[in-house]
Amino acid sequence: MKATIGGKLKSRKQRRHKQTKLNLVSLMDIFTILVFFLLVNSSDVEVLQADKTIKLPESTSTQKPETTTVVRVDGKQLIVGNRVITQIADIPASHEQIKPLLDELKYLASRAEPLSEAQQATGRPITILGDEEVPYALLKQIMNTCAAADYRDIDLAVTQTAAEDPAAAGS
Repeated sequence: MKATIGGKLKSRKQRRHKQTKLNLVSLMDIFTILVFFLLVNSSDVEVLQADKTIKLPESTSTQKPETTTVVRVDGKQLIVGNRVITQIADIPASHEQIKPLLDELKYLASRAEPLSEAQQATGRPITILGDEEVPYALLKQIMNTCAAADYRDIDLAVTQTAAEDPAAAGS
């Protein structure tokens, strides 16, 4: 017996509806594996706050930095954490220390836990992210200010690059 046009359309619609069902069990398995993979591999990455205005110098060092107070300096401003401390143009070159930075670091030190005996010899840790174009005199002022505020364990942030092969460099 021949099917009518209406019957053909009805059976075609039923086939379409059967094809649109999703098997969510497989999707859930994939996402579960993905979540565990991301959790396991995310702890290996040490990320400092990125600042597009700062281009860090390059280094071949493999030692990873500890998480510390971060001072960022670019061509325009001096930032501690996420707080703008002062504009670079407002820093007098004749002074050995930067007063607004000194005040901020002393405030942060007063809010932190007291130093242990081992830490008192080296001071509090701090990381300086300085643009590669920042003059050395300004970096020296920043480091002197950090030392005056008892932040003497100073790390300078750099971009890690691959180490050169000594044999290739000699040829």
